[in-house]
Parts: sequence; C-alpha cells; structure tokens
Amino acid sequence: MTPIQKRAERVRAIPLAAVLRLVGAQPDRHDRHKWHTAQGVLSITGPKFINWTGGGGGGGAIDLVMHLHQRGFSAALAWLEQHFAGAAWPSAPPPLASGPLQLPAPHPQNLGRVQAYLARQRRLPPALTEPLIHSGRLYADAKANAVFLLLDPAGRPVGAELRGTTLRPWRGLAPGSQKDRGCFAVGPLESAALILCESAIDALSCFALHPQKRCLSTAGARPNPAWLAPLLQQGREIYCGFDADPTGDAMAQTMQRLHPQVRRLRPAKTDWNDLLKSA
Repeated sequence: MTPIQKRAERVRAIPLAAVLRLVGAQPDRHDRHKWHTAQGVLSITGPKFINWTGGGGGGGAIDLVMHLHQRGFSAALAWLEQHFAGAAWPSAPPPLASGPLQLPAPHPQNLGRVQAYLARQRRLPPALTEPLIHSGRLYADAKANAVFLLLDPAGRPVGAELRGTTLRPWRGLAPGSQKDRGCFAVGPLESAALILCESAIDALSCFALHPQKRCLSTAGARPNPAWLAPLLQQGREIYCGFDADPTGDAMAQTMQRLHPQVRRLRPAKTDWNDLLKSA
C-alpha cells in the first residue's frame, strides 16, 4: 500500500454525518437520513450518499468532501486529515472555497420575516440583532434567509452563514465563503474570554447568556479554524462551546488535543439556542 493509500484509509471511514455537521449542513427534521447542504439535499446510508437535488453521489468521507466543495482528491484528503486526525499536520489544507465570494444581495422587503424568525422562533433579543442589522452584518436575502457576514480581522467580508427562515429548515454558506479567513463574532472586542460556537445563531444565543464574553462562530463544529491560533497567542481564555451531542463532543476533544489551553464549556441543553429558549 502506498503512503497516500494509507492516509486515505485512515480518513475514509469517518462518519458522513460528522463531515456534514462540520461543513454546516442541516439535518432534515422528518428524515434522519437526509441533510440540507449548499449543494442540495443529500441522503446518506452508511458510507454512501446521493444528492437528490444536483445529482451524483459516492461512498466514504473523501468522496463526500470532494462533492461538497468541488475539489480534487488531494485537497479533500488534506482537509479531512486537518479536521479529524487529532494531530497537527505539516501544512494547512488548501482553502475549500469554490470560486470567488458571491454574497447574496440584500432584500430589505424580507427583513421583517428574518426579524420575526430570530425574535419569535429563536428567542433572540432584538437589542442584540438590531445593531447587527444597522451595521449590515445581518440582513435578509431574496429567499428570506438570514445572512450573517463572516469578517476577517480587518473587517472585510470573507463569507456568510445563511439560515432559512421558512417552514423548511435549512442552513449553509454563501458560495465562495472562506471561513478559515474570518468568522461571525458578537460581544465586547476587549473581552478576555472567548467562546467558540457552531453557528452564528448559537454565538448570539451564547452572548445573550454570557454578555461579558465575546462569542464567535466556527460555522460548523470545526476543531482547528485557521484564525484560532492567532487568538490563542493573545493569551485570552478560550472556551469550546460546541453542541452537547456526539459530534460536538468529539470535535471539542479534537480541538483540546490540538490546543490544550482551550477549555470545554458544554451547553446545558443540546446547543446555546436551546438553552436560551428554555431560560
């Protein structure tokens, strides 16, 4: 067996559900085998997957990453090693953005739906969301999705998390998003403590519960985003607030193996939004 075959064998059996969670896919509420992704609706059966929206499919974690990010075998293998192997690798994987960033255009006429969804269904206080709307970091697109901008350290948009607000649950990323270059964050810039969450909605929910801390979204349960290392070098307290489920716990453990100074802050409910809604 060649070295690259050995590397592939180590990651090929990673559960497809863990990969889908990591990239921000949303499980279907009515069919546990279906997932809503930026590439369409996928069904998974063991190691195999089928894309019912765009066609195609495959078997194993490498094929899934190649399909989701439209990249070749080597890039997909490197990405899986970086995020699941539990150890640092010699070089970071190539960015998985496919083409230039394509942020959805704002549609102010849909803003009311987004505001109602965040306030009524997600129980997010308007006092938190209104400043984001006024600054342009949160807006509504043509499909009435809530758009949360990912910003780099200079404040430039490098991507966006999208969250559906209609009856069909959906979440994803704007095409071309480079979530290793920036993130969605809320809370005081000068805070000595940072909490890493799995989504923008969870970051907002966590901040509502911990207003003295700065809360950041990793846009999926990702244990080693490229922007994390510089924050660790600043000497701040950093907590991993990933979901209280098997994937969240596994990714938190991987993050702590890679960065022992990170502490686990496990939400008392499945995620921070569930905890906020129960408060």
